[in-house]
Amino acid sequence: MTSLVKPVYKTSVRKEGRNYFRPQRYEREYFQLQNRRYLGNKYKLLGFIEDVISQKCGSVNSLCDIFAGTGSVSERFNRLGLEIISNDFLFANYVCLRAFLGVTDSCQPNIYKKIGHLNMLPSNEENYFSKHFGGTYFSEENARKIGAIREEIERIAESEDERDILICSLLYATDKVANTVGHYDAFRKNLDTLQPVRLSIPCVDCSCNSNNEVYKEDANILIEKISCDVLYLDPPYNSRQYSDAYHLLENLAEWKKPEVIGVGKKMDRSHIKSAYCLKSAVTAFADLVRKADCNHILLSYNNTGDSKDGRSNARMSDDEILQILDNKGDVEVFERNYKPFTTGKSNGENNAERIFYCRVTK
Repeated sequence: MTSLVKPVYKTSVRKEGRNYFRPQRYEREYFQLQNRRYLGNKYKLLGFIEDVISQKCGSVNSLCDIFAGTGSVSERFNRLGLEIISNDFLFANYVCLRAFLGVTDSCQPNIYKKIGHLNMLPSNEENYFSKHFGGTYFSEENARKIGAIREEIERIAESEDERDILICSLLYATDKVANTVGHYDAFRKNLDTLQPVRLSIPCVDCSCNSNNEVYKEDANILIEKISCDVLYLDPPYNSRQYSDAYHLLENLAEWKKPEVIGVGKKMDRSHIKSAYCLKSAVTAFADLVRKADCNHILLSYNNTGDSKDGRSNARMSDDEILQILDNKGDVEVFERNYKPFTTGKSNGENNAERIFYCRVTK
């Protein structure tokens, strides 16, 4: 366990000469980590999470975000000076976590040049991506362009850092022009998202990342290999698998060109199903907490309100959560109302974000 020191706030105003991955002339040329639609994204609740950590945890040096998703929590505390362990089981999330939190050397000139090159690629040839997703999830032209860009990234990326940054840029650009409501369980019947796909530069401060670790592992396996001051947990709440909602971006990121089936054009996702969406959620959570080597645990777990679809009901009850955390230490619950980004199956009323806080004593 690292020694506890007071976190140093790293201001968002960067001095000249820092490894800050941001174009200076045109604001529209870059994007930030939170500029992506994602179920359960905690960006709007970062202040709430920070308040609980500040109030209950005191001075800490490291935080593990073991179900990181887009990485909004990881990035927030990375900018506050903490050492970050960030993990997600989906490759599409992992490459973006690597781009924002793992890259330590700004290959800025190369990235500017290569993104400019990718934006200029022609989009007149059919390819794997346009064959399967053109005319449904995307316009035909955008689908051809996305496929062409993804193929070209494999050819021009000169390092793992460059590859991750370029794939991340493509994933964010792809999400902007997708004919969906923010996830890929299905596409909208009317194809009216016609603006051309265009890559931008990720806004990354490489100088914050030198002590970070980024993983793509099962959380219950990774927990045995790491230690931290604060363990932040944001597992899936219900039976809706993230691998179902984001299969298309996972396909694009991995670029293994698998067979896709059904109206939703989904590939085999059996290897990336989460135990936290199944009946095994309570057992998995108990195992994770038992193995955790940390001083503080924060669990985000929603009160999802009344659901029109049983799939949206929480997999773990409050009593089950409290019993498991009680076995690890002293527990308190904090709550804040909010309007979540959902699949449209909930009534949107009585939603509350809860943080279960455990001071580890056992």
